[in-house]
Amino acid sequence: MDLPVNASAADKVKPQNLDYLLILDLEGKVEILEFPVVMINAQSMEFIDSFHRFVRPIAMNEQRITEYIEGKYGKFGVDRVWNDTAIPFKEVLQEFEDWIGNHNLWKKEQGGSLKSAAFVTCGNWDLKTKVPEQCKLSNIKLPTYFMEWINLKDIYLNFYSRRATGMMTMMRQLQMPTVGSHHLGIDDSKNIARVVQRMLADGAMMQITAKRQSATGDVKFLFKDRIR
Repeated sequence: MDLPVNASAADKVKPQNLDYLLILDLEGKVEILEFPVVMINAQSMEFIDSFHRFVRPIAMNEQRITEYIEGKYGKFGVDRVWNDTAIPFKEVLQEFEDWIGNHNLWKKEQGGSLKSAAFVTCGNWDLKTKVPEQCKLSNIKLPTYFMEWINLKDIYLNFYSRRATGMMTMMRQLQMPTVGSHHLGIDDSKNIARVVQRMLADGAMMQITAKRQSATGDVKFLFKDRIR
């Protein structure tokens, strides 16, 4: 992934409290259908790696899955790939934990939190709503590493002093072209990562914006000025 800034902007870059950012943009309204994560180095702004799995629903019948996938992914030409590779959410998380473990960002025996890393989402829906819903449906305890995140919309609002309703608005305001297909999760994650890179280059600080209380499940939003 090319950094969408020039070298002259490097003097604006600020040291970050986190070393790695995991950009996540889920797809699927009824159940999660796609789990893509793009990792970038928060200090150097460099692309490090990506994790991408298609997710097979467990509560839909096969006919509904076929109709849903053809409708969503057929237009991108990846419906066959989805059908050939999609695995249950529980298996996706197991493979994801192997991936972040291999990058030394997570160890289950050390409490399950991320090590000097955080998820970045474009909105609160992914980790506030959808992942907990899917974990409940899949009979999985919500992993500790999903308990806090950075909502890029809130960082964007507080840094640039202007609202953005989503990724496309951010890219339009920043005069950045999109790559790939909108609403294909891995492409959206890459585009959001490019926005993050641009914001880091402009001098933004990536800070946790939301935390879930483990005892109650309630979410506390940490920014006074935020996108509601």
